[in-house]
Amino acid sequence: MEFEFSEKVQRLQSQLREFIGAHVLPQCAEWEYRHKQGGASALIEPIKQKAKQEGLWNLFLPALKEDEPGTRLSNAEYAPLAEIMGRVHWSSEIFNCNPPDTGNMELLHIFANEEQRRQWLAPLLHGEIRSCFSMTEPDAASSDATNIRTVIRRDGDHYVINGRKWFTTGVLHPNCRFAIVMGVTDEEGPSHNRHSMVIVPIDTPGFEIVRNVPIMGHISAEGHCEIRYNNVRVPITNLLGKEGEGFLMAQARLGPGRIHHCMRIIGQCELALELMCERALERKAFGRHLSDYSNIKDWIAYSRVEIDQARLLVLRAAWRMDKYGNQAARVDVAAIKLVAAQLQTRVVDRAIQVFGAMGLTPDTPLAFLWTKGRAMRFVDGPDEVHLRSIARSELQRAKQSLGANAMYLQQPRG
Repeated sequence: MEFEFSEKVQRLQSQLREFIGAHVLPQCAEWEYRHKQGGASALIEPIKQKAKQEGLWNLFLPALKEDEPGTRLSNAEYAPLAEIMGRVHWSSEIFNCNPPDTGNMELLHIFANEEQRRQWLAPLLHGEIRSCFSMTEPDAASSDATNIRTVIRRDGDHYVINGRKWFTTGVLHPNCRFAIVMGVTDEEGPSHNRHSMVIVPIDTPGFEIVRNVPIMGHISAEGHCEIRYNNVRVPITNLLGKEGEGFLMAQARLGPGRIHHCMRIIGQCELALELMCERALERKAFGRHLSDYSNIKDWIAYSRVEIDQARLLVLRAAWRMDKYGNQAARVDVAAIKLVAAQLQTRVVDRAIQVFGAMGLTPDTPLAFLWTKGRAMRFVDGPDEVHLRSIARSELQRAKQSLGANAMYLQQPRG
């Protein structure tokens, strides 16, 4: 196995670091101020154009066609670039690599017809519009997507949508134009073939934003919104893929997206570790630098090896997805989502402790990163779902070789 990144990836890493250092980091304070005032899209747009001009655009999508803008990278090539973007949590949008648009672009790339590609995918790929994904519901345990209750009913040449969704991220962005909505089209069908996805322009009558849901006290200007669908009518041509394929499409959307999430998490953990080390070297307590205390050294050392372990696991999952496909990497992706989400709260918590009460304030990014890490233990499936998938795989392997280890057991003597 080759552990060194290719020259192409190393070149892109250097280019991305330089770009972020020159155009993104100097704008962090201004971004935070504007975000709290209701949005920072006007600040981001000029930087997006610079990123596009430098070829740092749509790096996440291996399936790009020749006439579509972006650099064609595999999942394994993109992963270390996502790590760099993760260090500034809002920077992914600058490179058109931000969720939920990335997942929606992947869905449209695979399942959209030519008219849907022209109307919705093309402007997304060019960064002209934003989108959202409307799947999770307040009245259903969405960890099992077969529970989703929103009804999508055929009525002549239209679908009529009724239901409630929440945690629809990005719907308040000023450039958001449509939602991909998952709901039930066949209530009597098999549990995994009842659901479909439709494209809903957010200015459609009956599309009602109820509230922007705070996440552990943090309110995003772009929204994690609760939405009510009140007899929302869209043409049947807005069906994405085929009826009954919604569950399958949701799974296809989540695989690569989880790799993106995990590598951004690792970038944020690296940042937290660097801040922890700097603080430990500078701060004194009881006449000694914090870095002189053995427990602080232990936190630093554990953080280093845990981050490296997680990175290797993510890169292996990306490699397996590239080589054998999304389905073959399903358990690997479950593993990295579990490991990375728990890693973030663990490493950031240590960094907060080293910073003391300052770590709880907005004077460092740590409090936000901890909140983000805790939320990640639900985003794209809770820990328990991933544990269940991993355990099922292990038990299935054991069933196939049951008794193979009998000789290792102690045999009673007469």
